[in-house]
Amino acid sequence: MQRASNFTQSPPPFDYTGEAVAKGGPVQYAINDNILEHQKTFLPAMKKLGVPNNLESLDGDPLGAMFQPSSVHRQGVHYTRSYSVSYLATAGRNLQVVTNATVAKINIQAGRATGVTLQNGTVITAKKEVILSAGTMKSPGVLELSGIGNKTILQKAGITPVIDLPGVGENLQDHLRIQNNYELKPNTIGADILRFNTTYASEQRALYNAGKRSLYDATANGFAFLNWNQMFGAETDRKLVALAKKVVGASRSPIDAVKLDYLTKAQSRSVPQAEIILSDGYLGVRGYPAPTNGSQGRVFVTLIAGVQHPFSKGSVHINTTNPTGAPLIDPKYLGNEYDLEATKLSAQYLRKLANTAPLNGSWTAEFEPGPSVVTDADWASYVRNSTWTIYHPAGTCAMLPKEDGGVVDSTLKVYGVSNLRVVDASIMPILISAHIQTAVYGIAERAADFIVDEWSYRKS
Repeated sequence: MQRASNFTQSPPPFDYTGEAVAKGGPVQYAINDNILEHQKTFLPAMKKLGVPNNLESLDGDPLGAMFQPSSVHRQGVHYTRSYSVSYLATAGRNLQVVTNATVAKINIQAGRATGVTLQNGTVITAKKEVILSAGTMKSPGVLELSGIGNKTILQKAGITPVIDLPGVGENLQDHLRIQNNYELKPNTIGADILRFNTTYASEQRALYNAGKRSLYDATANGFAFLNWNQMFGAETDRKLVALAKKVVGASRSPIDAVKLDYLTKAQSRSVPQAEIILSDGYLGVRGYPAPTNGSQGRVFVTLIAGVQHPFSKGSVHINTTNPTGAPLIDPKYLGNEYDLEATKLSAQYLRKLANTAPLNGSWTAEFEPGPSVVTDADWASYVRNSTWTIYHPAGTCAMLPKEDGGVVDSTLKVYGVSNLRVVDASIMPILISAHIQTAVYGIAERAADFIVDEWSYRKS
């Protein structure tokens, strides 16, 4: 992860410290110092709730509150996005990009990947190996179309099984997200202005295009990573552990057992169970409210809670009646009592945070869930109808022993194929307590090492 990134120091007091602050990589990141006034209330409010600031969270202990780095390239007061395309400049002449092309299958002969066939019939031959990086939702389908996966699913789809690997497409994990929205005080500058004030939006866009500071430069800044004891106290922590033990007892999954260790073992107490985000603008499920009575639109701040280690595990597979169509995704969100209770309590914590000074001085009304949500049953109903994803799917081609549902080994090679690797978030066996982008870069860097080491050894 350090090799992938380059951190640009921010003006005090937002300098990140510690040995894990990366330098020299192609992907740029920095703490965005374009901080709106209501965003500045987040860290003091968290501190009032007993959560200290942590500007060394990259070193392996992320518990605390902080302004997290964004994947942006700082150019004075101006920011532009920075992402994986930055690697293209470092690629050699051996890179050829083919656009508007879809892989139909990986060609397998006698336990080796010989190349790929595109949907237009073109065959691309692999001299050394094939690397599959189609992502958590699509890599399983490419394997299944190639005859690698659960033989029952393959046979239903009319695909001849080449390698029976039941773990393909299973173990889908994602961070559960719940959010509360608060209408900011009149005349507050916030992202929602860009929705309804076209004149202001045009002015801000012109500033951005000119490389000057603009609302378009701003990003979400406030983050906190917490365990249940920090959020709810020891008694509720014990209740959640009891619910988790019920899940593990029923599933007997080694992955679930590790998640339980995160909750119970002393050396794992620094593993966050929740992420709290202060995000500018309306991000909810009711829909952004239309202006009424001739008024302009409304400006919101959204507090988000993400359950970092839900026990629900879903699946993604090809559609057996239309294998080349969209995959069938079943996330199984809130599939057990622990996940429901953890998400419900997290939503209640967001209200508590919103009502903590100085954050409580920035808004006038709670829009979602709204003041009618009061009882435990109200909160449970709100969670069931409002939980969605933070878009961090992982796990569907898990790096695990084959007998535990694994798809790839510790060098990311698909079991049963000597020269086929999966390199994306699907190989994570357990979802991490973080956004997954930088971890995916780290996985790719490790894969590059594996590939270079193997073929350098063979050449020598």
